[in-house]
Amino acid sequence: MLPEFFSSKPSLKICGVTTLADATHLAELGVSALGINFWPPSKRYCSPKKASTIVSHVAGDILRVGVFVNNSRPLALDLFDECLIDVVQLHGDESPDDISFFLNQNIPVIRAVSATKLPDYELPRENFALLIDTPAGSDYGGTGKTFDWSLARDFAQGHPQIPLILAGGLTPDNAAEALNTVHPAALDIASGAEISPGIKDLDKVRALLTLVNQDS
Repeated sequence: MLPEFFSSKPSLKICGVTTLADATHLAELGVSALGINFWPPSKRYCSPKKASTIVSHVAGDILRVGVFVNNSRPLALDLFDECLIDVVQLHGDESPDDISFFLNQNIPVIRAVSATKLPDYELPRENFALLIDTPAGSDYGGTGKTFDWSLARDFAQGHPQIPLILAGGLTPDNAAEALNTVHPAALDIASGAEISPGIKDLDKVRALLTLVNQDS
């Protein structure tokens, strides 16, 4: 599943989807992936019950990524077995063992890390991608702020075998610069494509799609 997400041009993942209408529109526009946030403290939290009414309607049309923060087991496994998500995104303090737990069951994994805490352990090379986000202190992402993109660029150059997803404060106004600086496999955007938390701005999504489609 993940190899299909990463092609010769950058992909676009819109995270924090909370409505069926947005999920349907994203799929129709040709967005590669959407993220459903299953971390209760998040402003974009989506309960498993609500998510089931959203993602079941776009199965096969867009990659469905479940975002978890220290609550992936057994919730993520249950959601995957119910065919409600296609990929597990680990966005908390999960260990390499947590990554292996899902990969060993043929469940693709995106590991999200802070730009100032890049992994020093060996990373998987199949069904795996690394997402680099803005440092968020005691929180877990979603700051809406950028970081020094050279950190992501240097990591990507040193690990060309690992698909890199860039996140953190990306908008239609700075996405082109981010693409040119880092050359990531994908962009991950939440607040930069919203009207309000969890409600997507389709004009911004269209602008972002134009940018990633030009960067090939």
